[in-house]
Parts: sequence; structure tokens; C-alpha cells
Amino acid sequence: MADTTSTVRSRELGEGLRAALERATLTGKRAAELIGWSETKLSRVLSGQITVTEVDVAAFLGLCTVRGPERERLLRLAREQDHRGWLQPELKTLVDHENKAVKITDFHDLLIPGLLQTSNYMRAVFERSAVVTAGDIESRISARMARQNLFDHDRRPQFIFYLHESALRLPVGGLAVMSDQLHYLLRMGVRTCITIRVIPSAFGAHAGSAGSCRLMEFAEFTPVVYVEEATVGHFLEEPVEIDTYQKIFAALANCALDEGESNALIAQIAVDLFGDREDRHGYP
Repeated sequence: MADTTSTVRSRELGEGLRAALERATLTGKRAAELIGWSETKLSRVLSGQITVTEVDVAAFLGLCTVRGPERERLLRLAREQDHRGWLQPELKTLVDHENKAVKITDFHDLLIPGLLQTSNYMRAVFERSAVVTAGDIESRISARMARQNLFDHDRRPQFIFYLHESALRLPVGGLAVMSDQLHYLLRMGVRTCITIRVIPSAFGAHAGSAGSCRLMEFAEFTPVVYVEEATVGHFLEEPVEIDTYQKIFAALANCALDEGESNALIAQIAVDLFGDREDRHGYP
């Protein structure tokens, strides 16, 4: 049964405490003995399954000799761990949840999803960004490429990607970049863990018109929705929010082409736009 008490903040706190324990080179058993907890309690705290008082967290941090900004960050998480919903600028929180998920359902309307982008496509997107500086582009690309290793994990999630047809036709990076990107989608789509479905432009208005979103589902706790904004990611956890996005994805499933039809459309767009290698569609 999924844990309904766990939150994004409590799991972030647990990851921070686990890292502190590792840096202190203490075993879980020894740490539990020294702080007066059972091993079961420590395990549940580190996994974010139960809340723990700020006093207890302070004692744990003292045991692990955690000081400075990291101590303040973890104490703040302890004070807020039962709050649901979080505007979070750090990518690490998203990566931790991607690694724990058993299923990730993703919708993108104007761009190819980050987990399916080629490095050259990423570079073209970041170069046109208003918030990514030139000096940060390569580090952003490296971070996003590292996230794609998720596809090769032994415990990788099942992925369902919904793409709007407009994302396949948007001329990002020029003819060569888009050609490589579309063919990369076709190669990734044959993986057993990946389903790619396209919403055709001819369908018109659809349930995802409000913008891109992601639903992450887990074995041990309730689902989380992630909505990416210009400078932060917004984690949504309230039951009514999860229900809303589950309805959105159900509606997208009803209007999207199936896998075979989607692959055929991607391949046809690649042929139509790039097959004769002539710039007939405004590509630089």
C-alpha cells in the first residue's frame, strides 16, 4: 500500500540525513543505538515514510557533525516536512524522484521532452533561452544527459511520453539537428520501457492545453505531479491535484495516436521535412 504520509519534503529530508550518515561513516545500526532510535524508525525516517521532530533531527545532525548551510537546510525541511506541494529550484529533488518512480507519464506540447532530447537539440534550446547563460549551457547539457541514464537502470521506470505534433515540427536547431532528433525518437521508441504517443494537430484543443506536466508514480508512496517553470519546478501532492492530472492524462490517452501510428507520423515528418535535404520549410 502506498504511504499517504510521505511528502516530497520528508523524502528530501531523508535523503539529506542518509547522506550525512554516509559522510560520518556510521552504520545505521550504530547511529540508531547512539541516538536512541530503533533501526526500523531510522530506516523509515531515511526513506521519508514518517515525520520526525526538529529536535530529533538536530540530535541526528549533531551525531553526524553536520554544520553550516546544510544543517540549516535540513532543519528547515524538518519544520516543513508535513507540508504538501513545493516550489523547488534544485534539479536533485526531481532526479531523486525519477530514480524512485515505477512509472513516469510525461506530456510536452512545444518541445521534445528533456529525457528524449539529443545533446544538439538541448544545446539549441538552451542557446535560445532567456534564463540560461552561455557559460551554463554545457553543464546543463551534461546534467540532462546524465538523467537519461535512467533508461538503462535495472529498476528503470515505465515511461509514457505524450508529444504534441507541433513539437515534432518546431524547427529547433536547424535541419540536421531536427533530423537527428526525430530519428532518435524512433530508436528510443522501440525500447520496452518507453511508449511514445503523439497528439495530432488535427485533433485541435486537448486536455493538455494548459502546458507540459509529468506524473510520477511510486511503489511505496502516493503519486507526485511535477510542473516545470522558467526558474523552478513545482511539485504537487494534494489528492485533488493528483486526481486532476490523472484525468488530464486519461484524456490525452483517448486523443493520442497509438504507438504504431505515432511512429509512422514521426517517420513521415522526418521524410517530409528532411528527406530531400532541401530547405523548403524555413529551416536555417
